[in-house]
Amino acid sequence: MRKITFIGAGSTIFTKNVLGDCMMVSALDGFEFALYDIDEKRLKESETMLTNLRDRYNQTITIKAYMNRREALEGAKYVINAIQVGGYKPSTVIDFEIPKKYGLRQTIADTIGIGGIFRGLRTIPVLFEISRDIEDVCPDAWFLNYTNPMASLTGAMLRYTNVKTVGLCHSVQVCTKELFKALDMDPDGLEEKIAGINHMAWLLEVKKDGKDLYPEIKRRALQKQMSKHHDMVRFELMDKFGYYVTESSEHNAEYHPYFIKRSYPELIEKFNIPLDEYPRRCENQIRDWEQMRETLTTNTNLVHERSKEYGSRIIEAMETNNSFKFAGNVLNSGGLISNLPRKAVVEVPCIADRSGITPCYIGELPEQLAALNRTNINTQLLTIEAAVTKKKEYVYQAAMLDPHTAAELSLDDIISLCDDLIEAHGEWLPTFEDRNYFTSTC
Repeated sequence: MRKITFIGAGSTIFTKNVLGDCMMVSALDGFEFALYDIDEKRLKESETMLTNLRDRYNQTITIKAYMNRREALEGAKYVINAIQVGGYKPSTVIDFEIPKKYGLRQTIADTIGIGGIFRGLRTIPVLFEISRDIEDVCPDAWFLNYTNPMASLTGAMLRYTNVKTVGLCHSVQVCTKELFKALDMDPDGLEEKIAGINHMAWLLEVKKDGKDLYPEIKRRALQKQMSKHHDMVRFELMDKFGYYVTESSEHNAEYHPYFIKRSYPELIEKFNIPLDEYPRRCENQIRDWEQMRETLTTNTNLVHERSKEYGSRIIEAMETNNSFKFAGNVLNSGGLISNLPRKAVVEVPCIADRSGITPCYIGELPEQLAALNRTNINTQLLTIEAAVTKKKEYVYQAAMLDPHTAAELSLDDIISLCDDLIEAHGEWLPTFEDRNYFTSTC
């Protein structure tokens, strides 16, 4: 069957970006776009929006909404995942508000950090349910995962299911261009090499006509740090560790132990760190959606231009055998990055074509970059262990090894915080096995 299934299709704007892109691909003429979401109202809104878009751009496409996930997946060739388990309310609010009681502040909380850990613990069991359906009704489908925490979720799928999975993000394709724009440098004709882990991949090389541009980048970045701007954390990391990181400063502020510290509150001002950025962004999106809803669902002249998202281009490459190179999140089992753990999910250049997805070998990262990556990988791997084994000790240990959490809280406070979060999330989490592992010997 020629079918693309979108799980989490109630995320209307993102659904428009990815499936609207797919409508622009002639190789997908005649496909069914199957939409699934647990929110019937938002699902219907996305169906209406895509139908209007279909009528304008590609009338060969069939748009169909499903409230039964298994039926939506039946016979799918590609599955796109964009779910958020627990939603903004209650779960994201819980992830921010309870840590605040312990003095632990966050910016985005969707990748690692205490918020990223619990987002992963909520989501991995749901992905396992989806994977069982895929294995039953569309076992040859490719699973394109857009949901965070990217590395933990993609790693769980690749290690514990038989589903062909790749993780897709937005940061690599805009990283260098945004850097050059910020520094008033010409981004045309660049040669770049990027690899690492999701949200902490590194611009390892950047050249033009064979000339290394890093000396000029660093010179301009040091000048720019003399005044406030939105990317100060990444420029500071580049100054101290030598390389520019792919994901934004508000993200990277909470991936490291250096920036958000109760004992040094002046760092928030110094590095222009937007605490509670994600809840603020969610509130804005909710408000904006109420204003956009009618336009997106009633406008029969809705306009779409193909976005920078990888999804449609990967699918096009698989359908046409015209290869497409992209940054993908894949298992490091073959030692793609040789100084990172084999169980880790790494973000490396990949080639998509009719044979599937082939990741590229990178070799060793500079040791300081691999070391920074490993601090985040530790927490990612233990989050997967906690979700798979249901052992509470792994939840605690994932948090204890998280760089930001460990820099701010004692071991006892970390255990207490995790217990409070487990209780607050309630049925959104699996039941964890309690042990007398963490008892005082005093």
